[in-house]
Order: sequence, then structure tokens, then C-alpha cells
Amino acid sequence: MAQHGVKKESALELSKLVDKGVRVRLNGGREVSGTLKGYDQMLNLVLDETIEYLRDPEDMSVVTDKTRSLGLIVCRGTAVTLVAPTHGMEEISNPFEQAPAEAE
Repeated sequence: MAQHGVKKESALELSKLVDKGVRVRLNGGREVSGTLKGYDQMLNLVLDETIEYLRDPEDMSVVTDKTRSLGLIVCRGTAVTLVAPTHGMEEISNPFEQAPAEAE
């Protein structure tokens, strides 16, 4: 049974993030940050002044502080796994990470 006149709301409010800084995680673990310039219904994103955070060659699951500039890019929506505003974002330690056992 279809309901007419009911607007389906998106879980993402990307319109509030246009021309603001965002951090985007992509399939495969790549992470970039930049200024969101545009998007579409397929979650394709246009980012400007983009910086990619490089991963550790020894452990590809770890993102390092090393970066490289990419400039203007398009992120394909099927590859986007996370979009977060950079304003108010801070890194915290993992509360679930086990401390290494000390040798006695």
C-alpha cells in the first residue's frame, strides 16, 4: 500500500555540508578530506582542495599522518562508505584496544 504525499527523507543531510569541510572514507580504506562542492542522489561527491591520508605500507588498515594533495576530485557514490564534517572532529584513542602484555 503506497502512501502519497509522504516525502522520504534521506539519512544524509549533505545540503548542510556544501562548501564546508568533510572527511570521506572510501571502499578499501582510503580516506580523503576536502571542501564539498556538490553531490547527487547516487552519493557521487565533488570535493575541492582534497587531501588524501596515506596508509601505512606495513599495515594497510592504519591511516598515517602523511598526506598528498589531490585538488578537485569526484568520489563515485558506490565507493563512499562514510561522510563526516571535519568541524568538531577529533581523534580519540580506541577504548577497546588491548594494551600489549608486559614481559615479566
